[in-house]
Amino acid sequence: MIYKFKNHIPVIHPSSFVHPQAAITGNVIIGKDCYIGPGAAIRGDWGEIILEDGVNVQENCTVHMFPGKSITLKTGAHVGHGAIIHGANLGENCLIGMNAVIMDDADIGAESIIGALAFVKAETKIPKRSLVVGNPAKIIKEVSDEMIAWKTAGTRLYQQLPADCHESLQVVEPLREIPKNRPVQEDFYKTLQEFKSGK
Repeated sequence: MIYKFKNHIPVIHPSSFVHPQAAITGNVIIGKDCYIGPGAAIRGDWGEIILEDGVNVQENCTVHMFPGKSITLKTGAHVGHGAIIHGANLGENCLIGMNAVIMDDADIGAESIIGALAFVKAETKIPKRSLVVGNPAKIIKEVSDEMIAWKTAGTRLYQQLPADCHESLQVVEPLREIPKNRPVQEDFYKTLQEFKSGK
């Protein structure tokens, strides 16, 4: 659902995909090849939200802020299932883990990885290439070249997903039994451990 709020209508590039069960409200700008999953709420009623090209905001995420703020999720930012971004800016090609919470005026540096369930306090400045975990969140080490290569490969899948959804996603009635010729899905992405080991 795409909602006008006061004088603002969301701007969404046609190459991006917003699931019909997501809600995009007001002063929101979504760039090219972005994926917005079902249950996501991107609410630009009190301020501006900019998603640069190739950003994904997955299922049940919330993006919002205090009044009068403008926030940017920079190119290739990857927001995992259930995460909350409240008034924070995300650097290029960063990863926000599942159910993490990033609070107001926090800045997440480029190519940083925020672990699942982490809580990043308001006004926290995370330098680029930081691996961050915990509640409250703490930097535990620098993101390696190998880790960022793995993350970037995963984000590329999400940058392809909008085109795949435009091409093949459709509302259907379920099958009532498993067909004999049920297609097998490709194995096209590996866990970090498999990626490291070259399996």
